[in-house]
Amino acid sequence: MTEVGFYHLLHLPLERALPKLLEKALERGHRAIVLAGSPERIEDLNNVLWTYDERSWLPHGTAADGPAGEQPVFLTVEDENPNGADVLVAVDGRTPATAEGFARIIDMFDGRDETMVAAARQRWRGYLDQGFDLTYWQQTGTGGWEKKA
Repeated sequence: MTEVGFYHLLHLPLERALPKLLEKALERGHRAIVLAGSPERIEDLNNVLWTYDERSWLPHGTAADGPAGEQPVFLTVEDENPNGADVLVAVDGRTPATAEGFARIIDMFDGRDETMVAAARQRWRGYLDQGFDLTYWQQTGTGGWEKKA
């Protein structure tokens, strides 16, 4: 059964938190999909992943960057898995059409936006109703994560 983890952003924005989660996924041998809400968001995240840390390099790409299968992290707005990822990171309130093929889904939401928090609660209930194993992680003041449920 796919595990779904909700990551409640409180102190650092997505653009600072996402790269660290993706680094950990790659370190553990996973491939990832980032499912975003718009092509503009994909472009922004693509730029962030190139520049977030001058000492790090996070291999990633989009459909414009060549064969998706060669990308350990693939950024998309489509419900697809062209790089054989086993981790899906959903941002911008996106919910994947299916969990099939994913060991883990990470749902990242902005805790400073009440609309996003309410939508995350609805997604939580939806996943719960479908029988998924759920975890809830809250961002600490230093940008780390504390498991709350």
